[in-house]
Amino acid sequence: MGALFLPGLARELHRLINLVAVLFRLVYNTFTLRHAQEGRPQEYGMNLNDDFDFDDNAFDEPQSDEFAGLDDSGGDRSEERRSRRRGGGLPSINLGALTGNPIAMLVLGGILGLAFGLLFAWQLWPVQWYDADITHLRADLREDWLRMTIDSYALRPELDRFQGRFESLGETAPSALATVEASPGAQNQEAILLLRQLQNQGGVVVAPIATDPATGQTVPDAPAAGSNTLALFAVCFFATLILGGVLLFLYFRSRGRGGRSSAPQTAAQAASRYSQAAEKTDFTALGQTAPVAQYMTTYLIGDDLFDDSFSIDAVAGEFLGECGVGVADTIGVGEPKRVTAFEIWLFDKNDIQTITKVIMSNHVYNDDAGRERLSAKGEPVLARPGAEAVLETETLQMVARVVDMAYGEGALPANSFFDRLTLELAIWQK
Repeated sequence: MGALFLPGLARELHRLINLVAVLFRLVYNTFTLRHAQEGRPQEYGMNLNDDFDFDDNAFDEPQSDEFAGLDDSGGDRSEERRSRRRGGGLPSINLGALTGNPIAMLVLGGILGLAFGLLFAWQLWPVQWYDADITHLRADLREDWLRMTIDSYALRPELDRFQGRFESLGETAPSALATVEASPGAQNQEAILLLRQLQNQGGVVVAPIATDPATGQTVPDAPAAGSNTLALFAVCFFATLILGGVLLFLYFRSRGRGGRSSAPQTAAQAASRYSQAAEKTDFTALGQTAPVAQYMTTYLIGDDLFDDSFSIDAVAGEFLGECGVGVADTIGVGEPKRVTAFEIWLFDKNDIQTITKVIMSNHVYNDDAGRERLSAKGEPVLARPGAEAVLETETLQMVARVVDMAYGEGALPANSFFDRLTLELAIWQK
């Protein structure tokens, strides 16, 4: 039994592994297609498919390689910023996002359920048939049964038992009898003639009688296994359809309600919409060279973790550096934080330092103590619509322009903190 069980179990496990592999490929292709259609950048982080380009001149500049990771304060910021560089190749798949996708979970549950169902039904707990009716035998076995009935009658001529065994063949009795008559062999001819008389007198048997060969007593017929199996399959199939329909109805109903009563979007999500709606400067229309990189970033009050960074790559794909904007200073206490100044920075892989400038609110800029304190982080720039801050390194130049801004209102001094600030970062390679 074990020798028969183990190979079958191995086959089912092999099929299960193949199904899971197909599902993984399907999910991966779906994520890849979604990234391509939406034009979204892939997740930040190292990827095994990245191409690592080495500069042949890097070994001739040991000082640049040694101090490239240091900022003005001596801290190593390059590793942190390079870790946020956009990678290529396979997009990272978030397991939480996968489990939150009802379609993916439906496909996964269906495949795994089918695989485990086959394994359970065919190997772990297969159906075992017993006490089956004679009518369920193959045609050749029914013929053997009739020949044994004839032989038994020849030895013990008990008419009732003889007739009962013949009638136990049910609707298959005439065909079995015709086969025996066509090739009687050594069968008793009188018994065959008697069966023909019983057949002609009784007509087609419609109520088969099963008998116990040992006692000759009639036993109740076993239910038709094929019919019961088909009926059970039909019930399970329609029950699954009904259950699936109910689950889909509940899902779409809850989704519809969620669209009407869902929680408001976060400040970071709303800020992303502002950045997408903002119009970038067309430098070529102004007669200038197009920048190698151009980004929009927006801060909205409530985004206390605001810290946006971007990778700067050449047209050929070479990594040149990074730039970004972060919170430099706040005013007051409590939440949300009231941001009064932002730090703009530019990192050049060929420079030994990171250049920074600080965009300040009107209140801080005109406060001598506050402006002097923040000047340690970078050159102060007054925030106003259209204001520009130029940052230059050895091989890069960045222009940060205030596209849109608004001050918050409250108990704090007027024009002291930002309610909204949208910046455009345009970078050129020298």
